[in-house]
Amino acid sequence: MSLVDRGTAPEQPARGRPRSEAVERAIIEGTMKLLEEGVPLAEISIERIARTAGVGKATIYRRWSGKEALFVDVLRAAEPDDPELPGTSMRDDLVVLLDTLRRRGLANRSSAILHNVHAQMKSSPKIWAAYHSSVIAPRRRMGLEVLRRGEQNGELRPGLDLELVNDIFVGPMLVRAVLRPDADLTEEDLAERIVDTLLDGLRPVS
Repeated sequence: MSLVDRGTAPEQPARGRPRSEAVERAIIEGTMKLLEEGVPLAEISIERIARTAGVGKATIYRRWSGKEALFVDVLRAAEPDDPELPGTSMRDDLVVLLDTLRRRGLANRSSAILHNVHAQMKSSPKIWAAYHSSVIAPRRRMGLEVLRRGEQNGELRPGLDLELVNDIFVGPMLVRAVLRPDADLTEEDLAERIVDTLLDGLRPVS
């Protein structure tokens, strides 16, 4: 899948002009190069990215509506891919979702790009809004859909506030990944232990 297919939808190229994944990758990698060199987000312009990637500005604008949309794709390119849910049970799907958060936490710690850009983009409302709408919100919807299916299948007690339940599942992993940089994220069974501990109190009463 093309890198731009995973982020904020870019403007479509003119009819008859083929899109080149190699060009898109060069633009993504050119932006990463500037970030690796420590250039702040505010100082990275489309013109500067174009020079670094060896393309024209119009080439970038044919693929992204602006640098906010481009930065979101750069972040997604540096992160692990979104998960394929097994669909075997609510419990198994939740474990996969939480383990993806664990791996993202490890990526954030090991990637200077992710660490620095995540810190910077919160001071840019446009970039943060673009990241939230195209990355965070879809992940949250995925978790809520898993919980809804679990409620319908009788795996979850009916009548629960699923928005709150979703936060309860995600919260422990986010605490370790974001708020506690000293916490261990290398335990491969961490997601299973979180899910199983919480489900003990949320399953239907027999």
